Amino acid sequence: MPTRPRIAARLRPAALVLLLIATAWAPPARAARPGPPNIVFVMIDDLGLYDLHCYGFEAVDTPNIDSLAADGMRFTHAYAGAPVCSPARAGAVTGQAPARLRLTNHLSRKHFAPEDAAVLDAPTLLNLPQSTVTYAERLQEAGYACGFFGKWHLSVNEPWPSLRAEDPSTLPDQQGFANNVAGNGSGGPRTWFSPYNNPYLPDGPDGEYLPYRLADEATAFMRAHRDQPFLINFWNFTVHSPLGTTPELLEKYQAKRKAGAKMSSPVYAGMIEATDHVVGRLLSTLDELGLAENTMVVVTSDNGGIFKLTHAGPTPLRLGKGYLYDGGLRVPLLVRWPGKAEPGTTHGARVSHLDMFPTFLEAAGLTPRPERPLDGESLVPLLTEQAQLQRDAIYFHYPNYAWHGKNRLGSVIIQGDHKLLLWYDDNTTELYDLAADPGETNDLAAQHPLLAQSLEENLRDWLKKTSAAMPMANPDHVPATP
Repeated sequence: MPTRPRIAARLRPAALVLLLIATAWAPPARAARPGPPNIVFVMIDDLGLYDLHCYGFEAVDTPNIDSLAADGMRFTHAYAGAPVCSPARAGAVTGQAPARLRLTNHLSRKHFAPEDAAVLDAPTLLNLPQSTVTYAERLQEAGYACGFFGKWHLSVNEPWPSLRAEDPSTLPDQQGFANNVAGNGSGGPRTWFSPYNNPYLPDGPDGEYLPYRLADEATAFMRAHRDQPFLINFWNFTVHSPLGTTPELLEKYQAKRKAGAKMSSPVYAGMIEATDHVVGRLLSTLDELGLAENTMVVVTSDNGGIFKLTHAGPTPLRLGKGYLYDGGLRVPLLVRWPGKAEPGTTHGARVSHLDMFPTFLEAAGLTPRPERPLDGESLVPLLTEQAQLQRDAIYFHYPNYAWHGKNRLGSVIIQGDHKLLLWYDDNTTELYDLAADPGETNDLAAQHPLLAQSLEENLRDWLKKTSAAMPMANPDHVPATP
């Protein structure tokens, strides 16, 4: 049988030259067939707004994420769907407010109410119901291969020491994803290094670092599905506790702090750079496959950072994860979408995790189902600078105690620059002008009672429309004597 070189040798010289030119300049398979964009959605766990170099953390090196920001749009007023992980993730993957889902707290059988609390937690689900529609389920309709990698925390595990989901139907591979790599009911990893003690992630070589392993899994999925549109749902475990990074990164940031760099924790800084390395792996694989120009990449965090751990110490925002002040709600958000989002732009619109679902649908050419209400709004008009958002307010409902038990149960409306917090322990409100007072230090409720009343009415109307579950009075509470 003749070999390929012999066949080529039989061609006329001119034809051979044309063949070589055509081969050398042939575009990748997907580039010749533009269609729905790939979507890479990176959600970092517990990363504070100011914890990336491009958001002001000068001591940490995040070159890949900084490059992503330079090539896309950076949002300065992005909000999580909730101040803790499970409801924020539920809101992002469904486009529905946690209040509407009635999944309002991080999933746990534990109760975190402080002793003699005036109000007790509102009832909340312990998993994302299978009846809920995720963006992965909708994207399948457009031919997407949807891969899940990392933290899920929308199921509950069997009692310890088992880490298997109590109900397997609540795992990612039953919610529209083609696979499930590492997702279960745990809020954080049992260990950062293999062996992982995770029934949904086979162990790697001893000492393998979890974030790097997840990157290996995600890039393999991208290569396997390069000839069809894909969604990479990369919900990394970093930078959640327990803190842990590689020896090399720990040594690097210990040396940086010793030399005078400002940071709260060298381990934490190392975890951030490790996360950046993972994002770099995803981006370089897109380049390698010739898919970068037809891929939307989104990087965000699931909620505000851990108070006193983030950045180089206290931030301009009040408190952090688990609180309804902006320190618990505001997150970084970067979107790169070549040919759509203008490179190097910064946007100050108040956007939300709930906007991811309708954004991904519109990018894929799908439309929302009218029988299923969405609480988010597509960001495509903002990203393409075609129009502004239509909504006039965003809402939050956290009627539960966080793991620390120090937060007050409440709800929030942000309308324009004004933010009203409604507290359920004493039925009072706080009012802030976020433009003039982003740290929420000057309560204006007494100075502007009519404005506070109007915002409270709008908030209570929204709570009724979403059928939000409310906290319950504690029958055993003993009020403090005057």
